Amino acid sequence: MTEALETLGGKLRALRLAKNLTLQQVAKQAHCTAAHLSQIENDKASPSIATLKKIAAVLEARIVDFFDDETDEDPVVLDPSQWVRVSLPRWKADIKQMVRMVKHRHMQPFYTVIQPGGGAKEDYHHVGEEFGLVLEGELTLRLGDNVYQVPAGSSFYYSSTQPHAWTNEAKQPCRLVWVVTPPSW
Repeated sequence: MTEALETLGGKLRALRLAKNLTLQQVAKQAHCTAAHLSQIENDKASPSIATLKKIAAVLEARIVDFFDDETDEDPVVLDPSQWVRVSLPRWKADIKQMVRMVKHRHMQPFYTVIQPGGGAKEDYHHVGEEFGLVLEGELTLRLGDNVYQVPAGSSFYYSSTQPHAWTNEAKQPCRLVWVVTPPSW
């Protein structure tokens, strides 16, 4: 794989071209501008989760497809060094998928460290459910009009069909294990 393909933008562009789609076609269906999509493909802009989900849907992909290197290996036990990083700079969060492959799986677990002021601030939604356990710090979770503070040692569970967003409004990093079902990233 060439270095250009190893970036989020490079993988996105390669998938778009493999589907014989123009920037304009994808941008129109993803409800963004071709200029913004071009900036994302050239790694000059970092999309929100909501935008990345829309682009992935147009390309018939999952978000994790833009981050994971294809592998046939599906080990039972993974060392943290083998987890797949799926972070975007704008999130100020280090998000790692804790399994190599999610194809044919019912769950998609993540280990997430959200820096103060970080998170997905724009609402997004998808089919499924989400569960999380906050290990350190505090997570601010917004579900529709409701805002929940989730401190260390507490868990959360909700339907992902609700518009939701998550942030770390505390002064220390928030560490948590997050599980999405079915895999939708």
